[in-house]
Amino acid sequence: MSKIEFVSFNQVEPEDLLPIVNEPMLRKHLVDHPIFDSVSIKEWMDGKIKTGSIPGCRVRAVFIGGILAGWCGIQPDDNGFEIAIVISKSFWGFGISIFSSLMCWAKALGHKEIMFHLLETRPEYKALKSKATKVQKTELLGRNFTTYFISVDKWYAE
Repeated sequence: MSKIEFVSFNQVEPEDLLPIVNEPMLRKHLVDHPIFDSVSIKEWMDGKIKTGSIPGCRVRAVFIGGILAGWCGIQPDDNGFEIAIVISKSFWGFGISIFSSLMCWAKALGHKEIMFHLLETRPEYKALKSKATKVQKTELLGRNFTTYFISVDKWYAE
């Protein structure tokens, strides 16, 4: 299995992330936003660097086998903190491993509960549902999501 590395955004060239965040198959599962260009991607990355400096947060670029695959993180949510995983379709098989790393971060950062919002385009996941203390439909930014509320302690107890 390829090695997964998590790298600070300030160590990534914005132009290298552009084709990933603009990938049509990936955008289908994200909230609507304009296509990134060389200016907007830099602004967005600067925002993610700032988010990553907030207590309880961590945002990183994801490299798999030495190739930039996307980004992930723990970031603020209106109701606490959420996990985000945004990786190129060619790396979708690595989502569970990345998710597990994020749960380790959540524990290290002292979180008791973390949310994972999946857009309506995604199926419900039995494994996540079995680990969640609550699953509910939510609306964010005008789109419908399935939100999994995951107890960090319960995640490690099982």
